[in-house]
Amino acid sequence: MSAGVLLVVVVVVAYLATHVAYDWVARRFLVVSGAEYLVLGLLLGPQASGVIPADVVKGFAPLAALAVGWMGVLVGMQFHLPTLVRVPGLTFRLAFAEALATLAAVSGATFVLVRPLFALTSAQAVVPAVALGAIACASTPAGLELAARMLDERASARDLGRGGARLLRQLRHSVAIDALVAIVAIGLIACVAHPAVAGLSRQPTTTEWAAITLGIGVGGGVLFHLFLGGEREPDRLFVALAGAVILASGAATFLRLSPLLACIIVGAILVNTSSSRVAIASALRAGERPLYYVLLIFAGMSWKASTQAAWFAPVLAFLVVRTAMKVGAPAAATWWNDALPTLGGRWGRALLGQGGLAIALAFDYLLRRDVPLPNVVFTTAAVSVLLTEFAAVRLVRAAIGPVAEPAR
Repeated sequence: MSAGVLLVVVVVVAYLATHVAYDWVARRFLVVSGAEYLVLGLLLGPQASGVIPADVVKGFAPLAALAVGWMGVLVGMQFHLPTLVRVPGLTFRLAFAEALATLAAVSGATFVLVRPLFALTSAQAVVPAVALGAIACASTPAGLELAARMLDERASARDLGRGGARLLRQLRHSVAIDALVAIVAIGLIACVAHPAVAGLSRQPTTTEWAAITLGIGVGGGVLFHLFLGGEREPDRLFVALAGAVILASGAATFLRLSPLLACIIVGAILVNTSSSRVAIASALRAGERPLYYVLLIFAGMSWKASTQAAWFAPVLAFLVVRTAMKVGAPAAATWWNDALPTLGGRWGRALLGQGGLAIALAFDYLLRRDVPLPNVVFTTAAVSVLLTEFAAVRLVRAAIGPVAEPAR
């Protein structure tokens, strides 16, 4: 089967999954569909059946980079400054406390584990450790949005109560801050651990690589404005957005930097400078789910078994420490800020689910094959997504229920 035919098949599967199966499965079984496409990619890829050989998978890398960059732009679009300044400071304190505590705890635990386990130096071990910490931060918004829609259908905002409304707001902002912290961490790792570039008399410093990443993102946002300005026609917006994302993610990937970090800057620029931000957000959401499935399929096909026999140890440590921090850190931060009466102490459970961003972060790391333990990091993310995404909606409902119920 030719690469072109395989590409068409993948796109058709993603389209049908988006428009036929997703909503029905989600509402009928309280399952946020997606992880099964990761398994599908694994089964079709060169590590399993070999239906799609390795050279064909490499040929599809630009499409996967587009999907990764698209997720970065979507995250950046959540940071509309005039809207954020109206959010209470407590919301951000709790969100950053949870995200940074999870990043620090998972990074520290995996650093202590992988350094002796895989015979790495401290400088080598810190790279996969921080990457795993960044992946641990990420939480899927899909379960939250579905649970919120189901609550809206069953009760008005008044019936939900002030506590339930505040909790939903806290969860939405926490998911956004989790994504921000995760992407910045994975992007900085790409700058700190950047390999030497042949032919240069002086290698760029970490700060200079970070400035280059920033410049790629700014360039992508500026070029979008130059080409379209105030355009609101959906098809033209979609094509222009795809061009901006391809430019930013492609340039970052070519320079061995983080396409996610570059594209989150594109999204932040667009949402804060464009008069068409509502139309841009609609165009991005229209492409989100198909590209998510494409990313999952290609990520599964790109997976390779780790050559180290002890790969399961960091996977287990990741799952245990992440679960403890996602549950414990929000409860501790809420207690410290005297917010238990309005938010309760269980809302961290709603952040346990992982989805597309976790895979995008792992794929971002996997693109740089010169980093330590790329397959261990990717395997850890894949296992976490497979174990948590199916329960994401139920976890959100379990967290919201105790706060919302008294008001009904």
